[in-house]
Amino acid sequence: MTPAIRLLKKNKCDFKIHKYEHDPACTDFGEEAVSKLNLDKNRVFKTLLVELTPKELVVCVIPVSKQLSLKDVANAFKVKKAQMANKDEAQKVTGYLLGGISPLGQKKRLKTLVDESAFNYETIFVSGGKRGLDIELKATDIVSLVTAQKFPIST
Repeated sequence: MTPAIRLLKKNKCDFKIHKYEHDPACTDFGEEAVSKLNLDKNRVFKTLLVELTPKELVVCVIPVSKQLSLKDVANAFKVKKAQMANKDEAQKVTGYLLGGISPLGQKKRLKTLVDESAFNYETIFVSGGKRGLDIELKATDIVSLVTAQKFPIST
């Protein structure tokens, strides 16, 4: 049981667990989940960590089918610059391995943005906290559990 699943259970959220066999040679974790679970890649969301200037880490949740707009992230937080966080730093701060970083149950609570497209669906899929484990839930549950903001951050 991952910290993400514990958080969902503790808060009595409705969710479904979807497991698949992770291929250790695969590094495109979102696409792997889409393929192995036979899902619409617009409903599968990846969790990315971004470093703002001055140094602050934030979480961005966007569809696997899209690219993150660092300019939009910077605008959302009213800073001059945003860049992708160092992967080792991302793992250290969240407590999760790359490819298994969930927006839920992270070691340190970070400011979070959820792409507005997540709200076009009844449920979306995010990492459950380890490779080969996705959670299906409502985007509104992510927003309420981590006090996230809805914002257009993908292109």
